[in-house]
Amino acid sequence: MVMPECPLYTQTHAEQADELASRWGLVRYYHTPTGLGLVLDDTGLQLKDFDNPKQQGVMVDFLSGASEYRRAHGGAKKEPIAKAIGLKGNQGRVVIDATPGLGRDAFVLAGLGCTVYMVERSAVVAALLEDGLRRLATKAPELAARFRLLHGNSIEVLKQWPHEAAEAVYLDPMFPHRKKSALVKKEMKVFQALLGADPDADGLLAPALALASQRVVVKRPNYAEALAGHSPNMAITSKKHRFDVYLTQQ
Repeated sequence: MVMPECPLYTQTHAEQADELASRWGLVRYYHTPTGLGLVLDDTGLQLKDFDNPKQQGVMVDFLSGASEYRRAHGGAKKEPIAKAIGLKGNQGRVVIDATPGLGRDAFVLAGLGCTVYMVERSAVVAALLEDGLRRLATKAPELAARFRLLHGNSIEVLKQWPHEAAEAVYLDPMFPHRKKSALVKKEMKVFQALLGADPDADGLLAPALALASQRVVVKRPNYAEALAGHSPNMAITSKKHRFDVYLTQQ
């Protein structure tokens, strides 16, 4: 990964880029590279495909209108993910999101009062999430405080969980998309180019079941088979996805 410099960079940006590259083990470039790279400017940190300069970059933006609208007006506890996690009343839960991606589902859960641990193995995606949380903290510090960001292989982290007990583990592993859409063309296309396939996704289920005190929730496309071929106790469906729920406390 790269941290290209451009005329828009201030000295502060350059110093931040150096610090980010050092902390996440990234390569700092001083010229426009080819392929994928991280760019830091006034809007924040974003992942860009320099082979497609017209394509918009991908960033974690918890302050976007879409994110805030979904949190404030998306039905809150009526959302399928909230039902799947088992949220009731004002009860907050500790949830581990072991495949956070751009953090959108984690943001909804945090907005509903959950403490959300995001475990991300890609240094690039973790850096994007960290930047999103940094900007969120400037506008909504109480909401940002509900997040915990961990960098590591989720399978290993779940097996050796050193933090507070979690009622639920949430999994949304990468899955090939059948239909083209704006999301697939932009964000998922770039993410799949960055992360590749997710061949060890099945390996997430067993440690998640062993760790969660109440349930594991797996988000799947409606046409997809159950993770690891393990049938859930129940499923909550939406138009495009379903949430397979595995109860760990019978």
